[in-house]
Amino acid sequence: MDVLKSFSLEGKIALITGASYGIGFSIAEAYANAGATIVFNDINQDLVDKGLKAYEEKGIKAHGYVCNVTDEESVNQLIATIEKEVGVVDILVNNAGIIKRVPMTEMTAADWRLVIDVDLTGPFIMAKAVIPSMIQKGSGKIINICSMMSELGRETVSAYAAAKGGLKMLTRNICSEYGAHNIQCNGIGPGYIATPQTAPLREKQADGSRHPFDSFILAKTPAGRWGEPEDLMGPAVFLASNASDFVNGHILYVDGGILAYIGKQP
Repeated sequence: MDVLKSFSLEGKIALITGASYGIGFSIAEAYANAGATIVFNDINQDLVDKGLKAYEEKGIKAHGYVCNVTDEESVNQLIATIEKEVGVVDILVNNAGIIKRVPMTEMTAADWRLVIDVDLTGPFIMAKAVIPSMIQKGSGKIINICSMMSELGRETVSAYAAAKGGLKMLTRNICSEYGAHNIQCNGIGPGYIATPQTAPLREKQADGSRHPFDSFILAKTPAGRWGEPEDLMGPAVFLASNASDFVNGHILYVDGGILAYIGKQP
């Protein structure tokens, strides 16, 4: 067996949701470097155009579409268009997501539903749309971007933690229901990654000191640093490739060791 060849994505079509920037963009870049054709969507044309420009600057030919992952009709049309214009999706990465940092007793039910809809219902709708063609083809990879909040709770993220915990179990259920069709569904649980979404948590204070949350994360992470989007590239390629054909229903945490660590003694 050629082990290195088993990591190749040559000839594969990969759809990464919300991949105009950040974690999704880095995963898509890794897939392109491994040989895959890149397809992505985002919520509006401005973000799609931004993504297309960023891919072009990296020398990557990507196919970008506007689609709201919470709209089942729109998603079904997206998949039909991709199959017509690009081909059957071999790899789906459910990356699109939002977070609202609000104490639970101050969060409106509308904001709760929005987070659940994007972070949990969206992956359900996307997976549901691609699975029939994967069954027909006899193979497929679905990768859900979970979170450490799939395992842990924290102040102000009740809806996000509930959604990501649900996404962990959706991952395991897709594995259980469709593993016999040679479809592998796994999750990646990023730790705290330095992205535009987390930038406010890393801003220097007026006196030049670290943001309290920044200091907290550094103290809780054995690696002693925030993760970079590039840290997710290898794990994402592994879970999308033939190298992981007997890995199913697993959540791979890429967190610098946070979940393994009780923390420093005060």
